[in-house]
Amino acid sequence: MGRVAELAGVSVRTLHHYDEIGLLEPSTRTAAGHRAYSADDVERLREVLAYRRLGFGLREIAELVDDPATDAVAHLCRLRGLLMDQRDRAAAMVTAIDRELEARAMGIRTTPEEQLKVFGARLYDAIGSAYPATRRTEPRIAARIWDALGDAQTVLNVGAGTGSYEPPDRDVTAVEPSAVMRAQRPPGAAPCVAAAAESLPFEDQSFDAAMAVSTVHHWPDPVAGLRELRRVARRVVVFTYDADDTGWRQRFWLTRDYLPEFADLLVGWPSLADLTRAIGGRAEPVLVPWDCADGFFEAYWRRPEAYLDEHVRRAVSVWTRVGPQAEQRAVSTLREDLSSGRWAERNRDLVALDTAELGLRLLVA
Repeated sequence: MGRVAELAGVSVRTLHHYDEIGLLEPSTRTAAGHRAYSADDVERLREVLAYRRLGFGLREIAELVDDPATDAVAHLCRLRGLLMDQRDRAAAMVTAIDRELEARAMGIRTTPEEQLKVFGARLYDAIGSAYPATRRTEPRIAARIWDALGDAQTVLNVGAGTGSYEPPDRDVTAVEPSAVMRAQRPPGAAPCVAAAAESLPFEDQSFDAAMAVSTVHHWPDPVAGLRELRRVARRVVVFTYDADDTGWRQRFWLTRDYLPEFADLLVGWPSLADLTRAIGGRAEPVLVPWDCADGFFEAYWRRPEAYLDEHVRRAVSVWTRVGPQAEQRAVSTLREDLSSGRWAERNRDLVALDTAELGLRLLVA
């Protein structure tokens, strides 16, 4: 026991307590009556400690680790999702602190209310509140997705977020690993399961169709996740983007002229052929309407002023991922070009377009 406690970074007394409350009972005891931990016991301890260090209470942890529908891989995927949430909260806090320092350097003193909002516990909630406000269902894209679902009556929505694009006339089950996103699902939304795409807690062919909308780029292993969608459903529909084609990246003025760091985010990303092959389907281009209601990264291609809005940017993970320096430089330069008329001159042909090809794809199998 002492060796296990040392490796885990906990006291022997803690292990005794876990045993006494039934949270971690060692499988065997030595002839002298000492507790002996098997490999499975150590795996369970790893899960207990991970959840504990994420702030879960012992009663909550017991329910999580005793869930018969969740195996070790599912626990790892869930823990990874929670840790990524924690990382994003930390990144948001760093960004807020940077902005506060910049404001103070310019002699601007924020109000007490702003200070509490920036540095208080509500920071991530305040930033996350922009998501449902700006990431609404775009009806023209929804029509494409729902049409691709065909006659499916039972639909699994993986990486469901706040519930955008869930068809109202089908029996939908949602999967979302982020507690922050689950908390923002509206009343009456489809029931939501905390799980990861790479390890879906469902039997083979449990659903008529599985869908994933603007989420694959968040998955640790996109190909494995897509194979899981194929396993649990007879039809698969995925809304994502083509990272292979540099043409659209050059056509999209934001990545071409202001945010070249976006290309770094695509390094190592599976090819469109790999993604399509994972579900055994085909890829169809999806044009972005100029007045797109869903505020994803490419949505404001004909409305450049929108990218100056903090709420718009906070609802798009790209801006957090490129870091505050790249974001501030891009926004500052764009603001100057809009003011000087340089942006309008460089992109004057866009005004006549109602839709744009910006690399978005619908994968259907």
